[in-house]
Amino acid sequence: MSSYSITEPSRGMKWTAGLLVVAYALITLLPLLWIMATGFKSTNDAIAYPPKVFFEPTLEGYVNLFTIQNRASAEQLAENPATTWYDRIVQDKGMVISGPSRFGEMFMNSVIIGFGSTFLSVVLGTLAAYAFSRFRVPLKDDLMFFILSTRMMPPIAVAIPIFLMFRAVGLSDTHAGMILLYTAVNLSLAVWLLKGFIDEIPREYEEAALIDGYTRFQAFVKVVLPQAATGIASTAIFCLIFAWNEYAFAVLLTSGNAQTAPPFIPTIIGNTGRDWPAVAAGATIFLVPVMVFTILLRKHLLRGITFGAVRK
Repeated sequence: MSSYSITEPSRGMKWTAGLLVVAYALITLLPLLWIMATGFKSTNDAIAYPPKVFFEPTLEGYVNLFTIQNRASAEQLAENPATTWYDRIVQDKGMVISGPSRFGEMFMNSVIIGFGSTFLSVVLGTLAAYAFSRFRVPLKDDLMFFILSTRMMPPIAVAIPIFLMFRAVGLSDTHAGMILLYTAVNLSLAVWLLKGFIDEIPREYEEAALIDGYTRFQAFVKVVLPQAATGIASTAIFCLIFAWNEYAFAVLLTSGNAQTAPPFIPTIIGNTGRDWPAVAAGATIFLVPVMVFTILLRKHLLRGITFGAVRK
């Protein structure tokens, strides 16, 4: 009779679990890999049927993404010969570059608004979570439920009132307005997540710091914040993902100056509806900041989302 352990999985179970994880990873990554590959296809290859897996790579999509192009006659092309590699790509289609597109501006708007609102959400959420965790707040449970309930409300339900308020106070199509709006939406999530992390930090650490002569704020900064770094990192990731991907408010409240990349990328397709390589190139570049931010904080993410799940 062979021995059997209820805690140590068998080799077969390990292999099965490993294969399932690999299969799930491949299925999850396949759409992203297809988008990235489409960014290096020509226009004809991108819309070919059946879809082309093997193709001759080109940077046409990225050139279309970052430039504005106009149709040119043969005489105009002869008078203005191509001097750079991207000029040659454009002139091969019988067109010339008339100027840069606004994708770079919209991308920077996403960076400013996304990271700005994430920073404010984490700072304000940490302070509020610390107050709820350490002090006697009247009607604490009711207030916490009210804060959480704001997260349950669909954005479309408050879109029109917010639009009217923003127009009245002059915050429409401004970076400050979008940062404040995304901060208000993310704050409920930040408070709830961070309160759970701070609850798990023993009060004795702060009491020892207070006995040593620290003020309450010094104890918070030098004792609580380092202990809550894992929770802060994971909260920042979730807040950034929402602010980075948000579409409805960005469409309604911005028109140009503060417009982010999500509403702008679909407009790249143009009237013909054929410029899918440029759309794929824009989507690929748009993925990079959040991907890098998540990778940099990946060590904290798993521990952050499970911290406090098991209590003694």
